Amino acid sequence: MSEISYRRIVTDGLWHNNQALVALLGLCPLMAVTNSLVNGLGLGLATTAVLLMSNLSVSTIRHWVRAEVRLPVFVLIIASFVTAVELVMHAWFHELYKILGIFIPLIVTNCTIIGRAEAFASRNPVAASGVDAVSIGLGFTAVLSLLGASRELIGQGTLFSGAHLLFGEVARAWELTLNADYPGVLLAILPPGAFMGLGTLIALKNLIDRYFDRRRAELAPAPATEPEQA
Repeated sequence: MSEISYRRIVTDGLWHNNQALVALLGLCPLMAVTNSLVNGLGLGLATTAVLLMSNLSVSTIRHWVRAEVRLPVFVLIIASFVTAVELVMHAWFHELYKILGIFIPLIVTNCTIIGRAEAFASRNPVAASGVDAVSIGLGFTAVLSLLGASRELIGQGTLFSGAHLLFGEVARAWELTLNADYPGVLLAILPPGAFMGLGTLIALKNLIDRYFDRRRAELAPAPATEPEQA
């Protein structure tokens, strides 16, 4: 693939085809765990790791898997890597693992991962599949983190609460507090707050896209007109 193609893979994964804001995939964990920045970031990184490993594996074996059994094979590969990530989190990030709970093994059912395996990794070389996985994963993680940060900030008046669960004891000092007297907005950290927060992010993305579409239209050269014949 050319450099331009790789650039398009990255921009699509991070923005134009963001799985949370455009495809609206993976909404179950997106809504359930994003009541704090650390929770969203932790699940996003776990999903990215599974996506990267499964994309690389599917792309590597794509020529040897028959079309009739490709989906069961893809699911088996994804489930294997989810199990590995779950064991790693259980061993080294146990408290965060307990908070995220069932949503770690449920990564297996994330439509983003099986969708990228089927739509991209099974049809493209390993390097491109790896770039696609990282781009899609980071785009999904960014939405999880941004939604979690906004809900935590509005709901509790804190940021990076529980950062030590992901980054170790040194991160205990990272927590930021708006004001000791800030009462918090309970709605923000309840399920309705997740829907409203995601809707706001989608609306902002659409506004930004429309702004740049108008700018491109204004800067585009006017079509040439043919001279009138006498």
